[in-house]
Amino acid sequence: MALMITDECINCDVCEPECPNDAIYMGAEFYEIDPHKCTECVGHFDEPQCVQVCPVACIPIHPAHVESRETLWQKFERLAAAKAKAAAAQPQAPSAGA
Repeated sequence: MALMITDECINCDVCEPECPNDAIYMGAEFYEIDPHKCTECVGHFDEPQCVQVCPVACIPIHPAHVESRETLWQKFERLAAAKAKAAAAQPQAPSAGA
């Protein structure tokens, strides 16, 4: 199940940095969650971190993106593999002592 941010969002900026998958971004009017990146923090934390820090409780389950825990875990594994591949492709900076 991906999460979503409703129009009750007050744009307080606390949820975005908490997302381990970089799924939260500023939309046209308020923050939004990319359902293709949201794993509800499966693989990272026991509970969704954005829900934990949201002061107005505007982050429910997205009804159009209901997923099982197994599906969320598979999404986490795909995202982690893609992130590792991207990191490996980045040129390494020279060390400070070089």
